[in-house]
Amino acid sequence: MKVALCLQHVPFEGPGVFRQALETRGYTVRNIVVPVNGLPSDPGDFLLIMGGPMSVNDADAWIEAELQFVQTALARDIPVLGICFGAQLLAKALGGSVAPGPKFEIGMSSVSLTDMGKIDPILSATPQDFLVFQWHGEGITLPPGSAHLMTSADFPVQAFRMTERVYGLLFHLELEEAGMGALCRECPQDVQRGGMAPEYIQAQSRPHLPRLHQLADRFIEHLLRA
Repeated sequence: MKVALCLQHVPFEGPGVFRQALETRGYTVRNIVVPVNGLPSDPGDFLLIMGGPMSVNDADAWIEAELQFVQTALARDIPVLGICFGAQLLAKALGGSVAPGPKFEIGMSSVSLTDMGKIDPILSATPQDFLVFQWHGEGITLPPGSAHLMTSADFPVQAFRMTERVYGLLFHLELEEAGMGALCRECPQDVQRGGMAPEYIQAQSRPHLPRLHQLADRFIEHLLRA
């Protein structure tokens, strides 16, 4: 059975609905909390890089090790999907950069397709503008040679594609209600920076989860076929 390796950076930011999407397609999902457990010797058949409250620019040795690990996975041409911190890590591994944005973006906010996004094999089926779940304070500069897929007013790069098998998303598609609750509970400083009550964040986001989960499934379906 093929293995999807899920790199976590905190215990409460796991694969969410990506797990089910992978398992229903015959993959075993292996979770590793990198700062605690370190990195395995092999990236498996699919690499999923999740979020976390740290910065890819922090000096922790495990971050540098993970950047090199991601570069190894890219060289093997396996599917790679980075989410939030994972997208920032992926961008840096590909030669892009990460820097603080103008605000801490939290909860549901609007993103728009770029011209490249409108013809992307996954995102072309979405509306031109739609709401996604955000939880980050840093933004991405596009890696050289990548396609800019989605944008917003405060964070110009919301999604990018390097190849048909490599995508980075600054926002979250995978979160279930329990995951949103965990973020609010475990990251109270982020909630304060975002200026929203936890109850509001969850109530505002709940109606959008089914649509986000459908898009999450579409990403996995494409990446496994590409």
